[in-house]
Order: sequence, then C-alpha cells, then structure tokens
Amino acid sequence: MWDLNAAHRKVCKLLTAAIVLGVAAMCPLLASAQSSARPSTQPRAQPRATLIIQSDLGGSVGMRANQIIDIRSNGQRVEIVGHLCLSSCTMYLGAGNVCISPKTVFGFHGPSFFGTPLSKPRFDYWSDVISSFYTRPLRDWYMQTARHTKSGFLKISGAQLIKMGYSQC
Repeated sequence: MWDLNAAHRKVCKLLTAAIVLGVAAMCPLLASAQSSARPSTQPRAQPRATLIIQSDLGGSVGMRANQIIDIRSNGQRVEIVGHLCLSSCTMYLGAGNVCISPKTVFGFHGPSFFGTPLSKPRFDYWSDVISSFYTRPLRDWYMQTARHTKSGFLKISGAQLIKMGYSQC
C-alpha cells in the first residue's frame, strides 16, 4: 500500500536538497561577480581549446551558469554548430567569445524543477539567471514571452539570432 505521508516526506526532502544544491551552485557565481568588480593581480589564464557544442538538450541552469563563468574567465571560444541547442544550452550565447551556425535551432522555455513548476520567487530568480546570459533583445523577448512556455520550446534559428547581433561561425 502506498504511504502518502512517506511519499510526501520523500518529495519534500528531495526538493529541499535540490534547493540547497541550487543555492550552493550559485555561490561561485556570486563570488565571481564580486571578484570581477576588483582588479585582479593574478595573470590571466591561457585560453583553453575551442569548445564545440553539437546537439545539446540542456540541463541544470546552475551548473551551466558556473560552466559559462569558467569559460568566460579563461577566454575560451565557444562554437555552437550542432542541429539543436535547447534549454540551458542557450545560455552559451553569453559565453563571451561565441559564434553560432545559422542552421542551429535554439529552443527556449521557462525554468522548472525537472518539469515541476517553481514558486513565483524561484521562477523569477531562475528566469533572471537564464536571461542574464542573453543580449538585450533576446533577454527582453525571453523575459516577456519564452519564459512563460511551460511545455515544449519556442524555437529561434541561428540565422535569426545572427540578425540580432550574434556572431556567425
């Protein structure tokens, strides 16, 4: 027999762990933003090899944000050339030295916890994190329209993004 109270406790524990992990994932993001406000006395790291993004279906927003901050700090080049760049993959658009293929399809939707809706404050917070990696026209469109997509994706071609100012590979 299904014990609803036990199942509810388990879901609450999982959600609490996810929130804690999400907050922990943001600590390096905050530290990076704070340290970038001060001039660095350490020599800049040598750029890493170009990161080639093939078809990428997305993933954790917090982990992707940390990865992109690392990419920026190392001056690494990013080429988005696969057929699909969905969900958190679109955050690579803010990696700094990035170019895209006009043939790549970019898919945008609102933040969730593995498909489960977030509370309004968490939804707004993660929407801001995601959109912070976009240029102004794309950021405005995302915040007004795309973040409210709860199932599926709103798609934009690489060619359309290039017209919005992104570099073509």
